[in-house]
Amino acid sequence: MKKIDIACIIDDDPIFVFGTKRIMQIANFCNGFLVFHNGKEAYDNLRAIILAGEKLPDLILLDLNMPIWDGWQFLDEFIQIPIEKPITIYIVTSSIDPEDIKRAKSYEIVSNYLVKPIKMDDLKKLMSE
Repeated sequence: MKKIDIACIIDDDPIFVFGTKRIMQIANFCNGFLVFHNGKEAYDNLRAIILAGEKLPDLILLDLNMPIWDGWQFLDEFIQIPIEKPITIYIVTSSIDPEDIKRAKSYEIVSNYLVKPIKMDDLKKLMSE
């Protein structure tokens, strides 16, 4: 299992954020976290990181259903930004709608679609990819 430097969680559910961070800490999955509560906040901050030439996260866990900008709007805007280093993006959502899964697969930048809640085994699979 490889350890990453920074994981980014984009989700408005504080319980999911807390639980996911805790699982990642127990699994020694990453060195640090960026947490954003909606797609717009994430986009603005990640864009600022890119413009400043700072280190981007290695992994983004993206919820679909959030206020202000949902996960889809984040993806539509984020893919417009030229980035040098590829970022692994996993959609992590409670939606089991086949249309959401199909739409997620249409984005080249999206690596996989995970249904909440994520468990330690799910993280281990992520770490081995």
